[in-house]
Amino acid sequence: MASSDINRVNVIGRLTRDPEIRQIPSGTSITTFSIANNRIYVVNNERREEVSYFNCLIWGKAAEALARFAKKGQRIAIDGRLQQRRWQDNEGNNRNTVEIVTDNFQFLSFNQENQGGDGYPMPDSTSDKGDQYSQSEGSSETFLNDDDIPF
Repeated sequence: MASSDINRVNVIGRLTRDPEIRQIPSGTSITTFSIANNRIYVVNNERREEVSYFNCLIWGKAAEALARFAKKGQRIAIDGRLQQRRWQDNEGNNRNTVEIVTDNFQFLSFNQENQGGDGYPMPDSTSDKGDQYSQSEGSSETFLNDDDIPF
């Protein structure tokens, strides 16, 4: 009997473009996006930077939230798993890609049009969501202002 292996990915980075949303024939939403992740290291007392780019996707209500509120350049943390896809292109060549299937995300910075005066996302009329979203629940966590903290 095969055992289950571990496949978890956590990445913090900036969106390289605005997310793109579409619906599959069943009506389920899928949003694709990409993240640039910077790594800084030192070699021979010289500071160097390496940037990696990751293609990502997310499904369902969380996909709708990401597409609605996320913009290019925004800093985001994602949690998910790696997935490899294989296909043949129009010329018959075998192709493959590895992408991150996102389960949860959290905005670490906000775009200006969705900010209130206190720097937090403006609530919309259909939701009381904060800035953390989960694919499985569409759940959220709300932020507190300093006045809300009892100490």
